[in-house]
Amino acid sequence: MSSTDPFIIVVGVDFSVLSGLALDEALKQASLHPSAEVHALYVQPEAWTGPPHGALQNAVDTNTALREVQENAADHVARMPADLAKTRIRRVVAHFRRGSPAQNVAQLASDLDADLVVVGSHGHRGVERFFLGSVAERISRLAHCPVLIVRPKDHSTAGQVPEIEATCPDCLTARRASGGVQLWCARHSEHHLRPHTYSYASDGIYSPDTTAYASTPGE
Repeated sequence: MSSTDPFIIVVGVDFSVLSGLALDEALKQASLHPSAEVHALYVQPEAWTGPPHGALQNAVDTNTALREVQENAADHVARMPADLAKTRIRRVVAHFRRGSPAQNVAQLASDLDADLVVVGSHGHRGVERFFLGSVAERISRLAHCPVLIVRPKDHSTAGQVPEIEATCPDCLTARRASGGVQLWCARHSEHHLRPHTYSYASDGIYSPDTTAYASTPGE
């Protein structure tokens, strides 16, 4: 990629809330580069038998699909936060294809020699994961460029996965009450069989002369 080449981002869209988050992230990433293009792709599965998905759940002609994708993208561009460099985005292009969503997103990325693919994932397990998460996983395997997977922030459900504990509400309370100085609650400040987190924070750039707040639960 030369200095004159645009930074090309492909983002998969399906008009869901999560798809909107992915498109917003794609625009944000584009605003970080001097010359960027965002290519928004909606793929209509040829044999979709699952629940209705998005504004284009029924069979549509290509022109209608492209118009819907472009209008959706334009709406997100218009709502970009003021602190983002919107003028760096050279253009936003709408695409519509039929077939496998994962394969078509990866193929468009290859066709455009894209630098980044952005896709949403709910992070669900079981049946919900099959319908909502497997596309993102397959894109990450098929694409030959970095893939950014966007999912809603929700640490409260982390306890559903055995390896990841849910956020401790007492730790959150201690953190807020102390303005972030105290990271852990009394229970998690004690010794544990299962290690917690070793961390430090300073008031600025760390240097040997800078006082750091130490937090070493689980020693």
